Amino acid sequence: MSDIEGGCACGAVRFKISGDLIGSGACHCRACQYAAGGAPTYVVLAPAGGFAVTKGTPKVYLSKGDSGAEVGRAFCPDCGTPLYSMAAGGSMPFMPVKVGALDDPAPHPPQIHLYVEAAQPWHQMAPGLPQFPKMPPMGPPS
Repeated sequence: MSDIEGGCACGAVRFKISGDLIGSGACHCRACQYAAGGAPTYVVLAPAGGFAVTKGTPKVYLSKGDSGAEVGRAFCPDCGTPLYSMAAGGSMPFMPVKVGALDDPAPHPPQIHLYVEAAQPWHQMAPGLPQFPKMPPMGPPS
């Protein structure tokens, strides 16, 4: 797969994703609704080692996630564009990158819906996609 590039609306922050994407999804948790300004946050999951900021320095807002661990939400300090999220300490093998920040978001529709228990009743979800009340089970089934 070729590199995927993206950045903010004003061009102050740019990033590059190298390697195959792990997946894509829509998160309906209340924190993502705040970050998106309404509806869910749409993300692609980039391999953590394949994500790099290539220009500028994003600002990061830290908040507590559902697990109690801190989650960082990176955005452009100049124009406010949401860019990506990360677990404090870099403990995830992937980087959730906002689809709207990609130079070409069209090829990356959601494959899954998360935290649908917090979804707004007026937000329509694509029928047939997996939906989880919170996070899906991680790792192989036990």
